[in-house]
Amino acid sequence: MLLKVENLNVYYGHIHAVKEVSFSLAEGEIVAVVGSNGAGKSSTIKALCGLVKPRSGKIFLAGSDITGLSSERIVRAGIGYVPEGRRVFPQMSVLENLMVGAYARRDKSTLASELETIYGYFPILAQRRDQLAAGLSGGEQQMLALGRALMTRPRLLVLDEPSLGLAPIIVRQVFALLQRLNREEGLAILLVEQNAYAALRIAHFAIVLETGTVRLRGRAADMVKDPEVQALYLGSNEGTGYLSTRRQSDQ
Repeated sequence: MLLKVENLNVYYGHIHAVKEVSFSLAEGEIVAVVGSNGAGKSSTIKALCGLVKPRSGKIFLAGSDITGLSSERIVRAGIGYVPEGRRVFPQMSVLENLMVGAYARRDKSTLASELETIYGYFPILAQRRDQLAAGLSGGEQQMLALGRALMTRPRLLVLDEPSLGLAPIIVRQVFALLQRLNREEGLAILLVEQNAYAALRIAHFAIVLETGTVRLRGRAADMVKDPEVQALYLGSNEGTGYLSTRRQSDQ
């Protein structure tokens, strides 16, 4: 098992945001974490990536305990992170942003070839490699954030709301690329998404979080057909597929 999360608990002061969450992810799998805002999705992956410290519970990557490690050590261990809102460095060039992704790597001998691989996935980034990230569109910035995470050479790619604020055509492109990375490179992916339908369409397995706890888990293809999931978490328009629940602030 590549990733194993056991009885994870995350607090913000007195707020218990993640409650005894457990799940696993195998090599080569895509696992979607869905649920309305406020369900604890982002808090769960922030704990995985070292951005918040869990109060209790364990996180294992390829059998090694990474619970509570710093973000840098977790990146070195093999987790690449694409944050919500992209978080590119606006006053740095596209190339400089990509190189930030390689800062923690000890072996830098293959960086040039890996940059070309990234440019192959995102030709627009190759065209704009010397342009400031501030001048990119939202979709281009999402591509840049994804490329930056891939430059860490991850065993597991973790994405927090990659469709947020993007036009539907760009969302389709991003999700198609995630499928391609999984299919061609065998990259394991943990995908936190409020666009539940899009996430479940590409995932192998899924968990549904509700108020910080795991409400449902199983094969993603089965969840798409599940009447309860359809009623609570899938919009009536499958082409859009956003959760029908009202947006709140996600802990």
